[in-house]
Amino acid sequence: MTTAPNLSSAFDRHAYDGFIFDCDGTLADSMPLHYRAWSETLALKLGRPSDFTESLFYRCGGMPPRQIVQRLNQSFGYHLPVEETAHEKEMRFLELLSGISPIPEVIHVLHSLGPGARVAVASGGLTDIVRATLEFIGIKVGPNEPVKFLVGSDQVERGKPHPDLFLHTAELLEVEPERCLVFEDAEPGFIAAEAAGMAHIDVRPFRATISVAARY
Repeated sequence: MTTAPNLSSAFDRHAYDGFIFDCDGTLADSMPLHYRAWSETLALKLGRPSDFTESLFYRCGGMPPRQIVQRLNQSFGYHLPVEETAHEKEMRFLELLSGISPIPEVIHVLHSLGPGARVAVASGGLTDIVRATLEFIGIKVGPNEPVKFLVGSDQVERGKPHPDLFLHTAELLEVEPERCLVFEDAEPGFIAAEAAGMAHIDVRPFRATISVAARY
């Protein structure tokens, strides 16, 4: 059995006033099912398997669905309708939702911060989809809950790797960006956190089990 380093020991709790968690691949082990939803949706739209490989999918982690479709159109010469394709992919993911599970190493850290901590989830996914994912793994959002705010990519003008998502979340938490710590699992999220002036932790090395493709 693989033993991962302790995530709780990777940061100083008192060095930060705000804590921002990504959802997919950070709190929820949902990335494999997101990729399945993409693969099935794209195959239906194209009439054949797509060129969207698993490794490329993980490098797009945290990007909004419509942004991914735009990238696929540009990279492979597809003519996929952006909004329609993104919507169909998200609906397929919801059908697969029962197959996801929490990521215990990160969930433990979230709950260890205590009820008074300023905690938010900021995800490249759509707010309603992310909320459904969090609810499925037992995480509630609200002023008296462990997670105070949920910010999806549909709440800002530009998604990851731009800093908008994290900066808006810091405003909601009423915490200066430099006093926020971001928990992430993908390059677009790391870039967005750095652009926002926030420290970040790559949670992947702290997971005991993770897809090989996610360890790029």
